[in-house]
Amino acid sequence: MLTLGLVSHAAAQQYPTRPVRLIVGFAPGGATDIAARAVAQKLGEALRQSVVVDNRPGAAGNLGAELVARAAPDGYTVLLANATIAIPSLFKSLPFDVTKDFAPVSLVGAGPSALVVHPSLPVRNVGELIALAKKRSGELNYASGGTGNITHLAMVLFTGMTAIDMTHIPYKGGGPSTVATVSGEAQLMFSSVASTLPHIKQGRLRALGVSSAKRSLALPEVPTVAEAGLPGYEASSWYGLLLPAATPAAIVERLGSEAAKAVESADLKQRLVSQGIEPVPGGAAAFSRYLSNEIPKWAKVIKDARIPAQ
Repeated sequence: MLTLGLVSHAAAQQYPTRPVRLIVGFAPGGATDIAARAVAQKLGEALRQSVVVDNRPGAAGNLGAELVARAAPDGYTVLLANATIAIPSLFKSLPFDVTKDFAPVSLVGAGPSALVVHPSLPVRNVGELIALAKKRSGELNYASGGTGNITHLAMVLFTGMTAIDMTHIPYKGGGPSTVATVSGEAQLMFSSVASTLPHIKQGRLRALGVSSAKRSLALPEVPTVAEAGLPGYEASSWYGLLLPAATPAAIVERLGSEAAKAVESADLKQRLVSQGIEPVPGGAAAFSRYLSNEIPKWAKVIKDARIPAQ
């Protein structure tokens, strides 16, 4: 056993000896792809080897995830996943088991959503929104990027914790839902800080809170939903690295350590923040703990809201 441990450690020290493939289960240009390309460049510098982004879009990111789950566990095929991978209960069946087929490597960033309302809605803070929604139960409506989308689940969690009833209007993506709310077709929504920031600055949307545990670096004047009157609330999208489950622990730790250091670097931090992504370093152990909390949290939200599996 000692010999095997020494061999594994030596392999980790030599790793990588060829380019690393970073799989993204979404199309180029989206938030997950942006995060992947920013991380790939810095991680490649740290590893002294190319880290090549490989987009494999389809099935809400599950095609890319399946590819990595079935890849050789040698550290050369890595998944850059987003929060969807922690919501397996959203799907009737998956070709992989999130808890058994992957080794968490490191979180790299979180994409907080902003709780925004159309300026015509007479509310200035989270407390006033809750009061109005209770007074006009079932009358207010909210947009989302689609049923089961993180922006939808963020609002489901919000309405569940506040015991309010609002009508859901699902759109085909974050872009259309933002357009609908800016136009007044929908009254409010949770949407990424990156996509709502220009509209907030121009007064086309009013921000009441952000969904993350800490205030957004891009909107420091806007309180978190938790501090604005709903303690314990958090519903951020996030981005993290995963490897096939059987990857040697020494390689997982090496990649996790380098990823955490990369996220701490000033230039990568600046690049992520400019895209509305909050840097979140932490390594393998921290990411593993985070995932173990996220999966049951969203399973309960989906069950309580009776959202049908896709």
